Amino acid sequence: GFVLTVTVVREAVDEFRRYKRDKEMNSQLYSKLTVRGKVQVKSSDIQVGDLIIVEKNQRIPSDMVFLRTSEKTGSCFIRTDQLDGETDWKLKVAVSCTQRLPALGDLFSINAYVYAQKPQLDIHSFEGTFTREDSDPAVHESLSIENTLWASTVVASGTVIGVVIYTGKETRSVMNTSNPKNKVGLLDLELNQLTKALFLALVALSVVMVTLQGFVGPWYRNLFRFLLLFSYIIPISLRVNLDMGKAAYGWMIMKDDNIPGTVVRTSTIPEELGRLVYLLTDKTGTLTQNEMIFKRLHLGTVSYGTDTMDEIQSHIINSYSQVHSQNTGNSTSSTPSRKPQSSAPKVRKSVSSRIHEAVKAIALCHNVTPVYESRAGVSGETEYAEVDQDFSDENRTYQASSPDEVTLVQWTESVGLTLVNRDLTSMQLKTPGGHILTYYILQIFPFTSESKRMGIIVRDESSGEITFYMKGADVAMSTIVQYNDWLEEECGNMAREGLRTLVVAKKSLTEEQYQDFESRYNQAKLSIHDRNLKVAAVVESLEREMELLCLTGVEDQLQADVRPTLEMLRNAGIKIWMLTGDKLETATCIAKSSHLVSRTQDIHIFRPVTTRGEAHLELNAFRRKHDCALVISGDSLEVCLKYYEHEFVELACQCPAVVCCRCSPTQKAHIVKLLQHHTGKRTCAIGDGGNDVSMIQAADCGIGIEGKEGKQASLAADFSITQFKHIGRLLMVHGRNSYKRSAALGQFVMHRGLIISTMQAVFSSVFYFASVPLYQGFLMVGYATIYTMFPVFSLVLDQDVKPEMALLYPELYKDLTKGRSLSFKTFLIWVLISIYQGGILMYGALLLFESEFVHVVAISFTALILTELLMVALTIRTWHWLMVVAEFLSLGCYVASLAFLNEYFGIGRVSFGAFLDVAFITTVTFLWKVSAITVVSCLPLYILKYLKRKFSPPSYSKLTS
Repeated sequence: GFVLTVTVVREAVDEFRRYKRDKEMNSQLYSKLTVRGKVQVKSSDIQVGDLIIVEKNQRIPSDMVFLRTSEKTGSCFIRTDQLDGETDWKLKVAVSCTQRLPALGDLFSINAYVYAQKPQLDIHSFEGTFTREDSDPAVHESLSIENTLWASTVVASGTVIGVVIYTGKETRSVMNTSNPKNKVGLLDLELNQLTKALFLALVALSVVMVTLQGFVGPWYRNLFRFLLLFSYIIPISLRVNLDMGKAAYGWMIMKDDNIPGTVVRTSTIPEELGRLVYLLTDKTGTLTQNEMIFKRLHLGTVSYGTDTMDEIQSHIINSYSQVHSQNTGNSTSSTPSRKPQSSAPKVRKSVSSRIHEAVKAIALCHNVTPVYESRAGVSGETEYAEVDQDFSDENRTYQASSPDEVTLVQWTESVGLTLVNRDLTSMQLKTPGGHILTYYILQIFPFTSESKRMGIIVRDESSGEITFYMKGADVAMSTIVQYNDWLEEECGNMAREGLRTLVVAKKSLTEEQYQDFESRYNQAKLSIHDRNLKVAAVVESLEREMELLCLTGVEDQLQADVRPTLEMLRNAGIKIWMLTGDKLETATCIAKSSHLVSRTQDIHIFRPVTTRGEAHLELNAFRRKHDCALVISGDSLEVCLKYYEHEFVELACQCPAVVCCRCSPTQKAHIVKLLQHHTGKRTCAIGDGGNDVSMIQAADCGIGIEGKEGKQASLAADFSITQFKHIGRLLMVHGRNSYKRSAALGQFVMHRGLIISTMQAVFSSVFYFASVPLYQGFLMVGYATIYTMFPVFSLVLDQDVKPEMALLYPELYKDLTKGRSLSFKTFLIWVLISIYQGGILMYGALLLFESEFVHVVAISFTALILTELLMVALTIRTWHWLMVVAEFLSLGCYVASLAFLNEYFGIGRVSFGAFLDVAFITTVTFLWKVSAITVVSCLPLYILKYLKRKFSPPSYSKLTS
């Protein structure tokens, strides 16, 4: 009963903590719009059909259709990092029918309904319709993904009002998280196997005893008596000891000053940390900090790094001051070095003007909106009509759908050209001199993952010049810009430094050229068939012979010490897989810069495949390569797993590193399960966002990082850490110690039970196979608890390698994954030791005590206790002062109990107090006989151990000597 209680209490505490965290999440308050006005509701009480108001920076409680917003444009940004791990903001559009209503209350005066498809897994698609019936004719609007607000995303701008369509288990974010399973450590499973073996041994032994009796009389009754006598073979106290051990390891991990803030949420599996072979990690926020930094501007002949940005700043200030001095006398020319004959761009320009052009292009070609938090605390409600409005720097923030763009705009601000205002038709820049330049936006071509570039056509208000600016990935841009000899090489150089590169180019258009383009463009937009192709063809007619302005390099900063940590894990024989929702280029770039893929390795990029044949060809192409990292996208992965699951997993497992990009949350979990199923090795998943939760729960050991993306992952994980670099110490030191200690502890507890059963067996066989207990009940209980509990449990403090050593030589970790500390081999060795010692103790006691036969109990039991204490001393690798205390404490307890518990040392039921007088215990004969038996039972083992250490030392002892 005690055993179960300990286990149940520990599990219950874990569960209760989880329950409290969930309660906290479910009782957040939201405003619900009713006919009577706004009401506060708990998020757990929201139902389908409610109209919910969500403020800026609030989490959206359930899946909604976006009806209206406080923003003028009728659209708002949301952050989806908890859903798909992408950090860029997504633009969502309100249903225009409800957005056009004059006031909030009018939502109740119309008669309309929303049709939504049944709940699905896919977070990137939605089909529905919005129908307003009371207008003539009825208004039908189609709803797509851009009209939806999924649960667990965060509103990034304005206030939104939506109608709830899915709640609870039907929301996209919940459908994408799998149900957590109860995790059981490998060590526990192995110990279970051994316990089963012991049970069989117990039955066999009892049957042998009864057979030797010759099946006389009521033999089945004797069989059961033997079963009870030998029941100590089965280590019942093993569970209690291990559970207390696990609690101790958890406490040690949390108290470790080198990894502050680490929390153990599942206390059942600390030993798993020592057995990991596969580490699956998320990229954004786990390996990278998710903060972009502008690192380099390259103009072909000159390159500016972080230390030379001040030169750019002075160039910009000069060129703009020239403009304004010219403007006072002659207001036509607006940019320096721009002569009226713009038809001859072949003239080499001065560096200053080239920098000017490049910076202006970066400041104009983007999709960023500056937002002002007005000081009064009213957000986004006040009208900004005048130019002299509050454009002060301290309350301006930028909003965009990708962090890269914000970084570029912040950089232009730092060198003097500031984006101060933007709406759908125009943009305003502030020069270093404080003048405001206005540009009208004529067209925008947004970034798509197919085109890999974005373009914008602007008209300068002061001069009326029309310019087409463009920026994009080097792959896409290299064919569009005019011939040059440096672009490809410099892009390669920057990519090797781990920078994300963007190529910026421009083209000046005359009024006629633009008008011609616009008419063709609008015509293409109205076509019914192949609209996308026709539009793309028209835009491509502009994208020719563009003037290359510059190349920018932005760095997504890695978390502290990611490189050495990954290096250490790789040396420890752990295979690292990176599963990310990000784009292929970015993922490859981070894999290189974080040294996930070492410098010398090739990267094999798995081409996109859609059919069985293509997958077959690609797999064959990949099979020919050796020792190269694999990069594969989520869609291709699905295809490969559908047709060639076994072959693909086999190939991928041989790779030193694998990167899967564009993975959905369920795919991440699926990959974890595949690895477990195919390799049977232990996996560990580490992530920091809501999109990593299902992967963390599917893995044998889930680690969550408390990051910018919120706490969802760290709450669902078994271990939560504050920084990625802590994982090294967690595995190398704590994982190693927990596994080694639990293995020693488990085997020792088994040995403790076996030795006493052996003595019982010898005793019974000497006495004509009588089923008489050797020791009374109290002695047996005392043996398992008070006499030997402390020393055996002090094995929890044992360590074979100092933490510094374990971190310095991560190769030591490889030995652990083979599982040699606890296997049938080591177990059999312990069984043999137990049989040998039990036999020696019993026979010794019987041989030496022919005369006073009654003293056998006292002598054998004393020898037994001493043997146990010595065996603990023999097993320990590194002494700790508490261990010594435990040894002496147990010995003291035993000696004290000898004096008080006389009657127990008599034989059988008859308690002759006289037989065990204190006088006998203190005699010299008693002492020397006990010592002799103990020496015979322990000395050979000490000698064997010494020889083993000499002739086949374990790998770690070679380092410590």
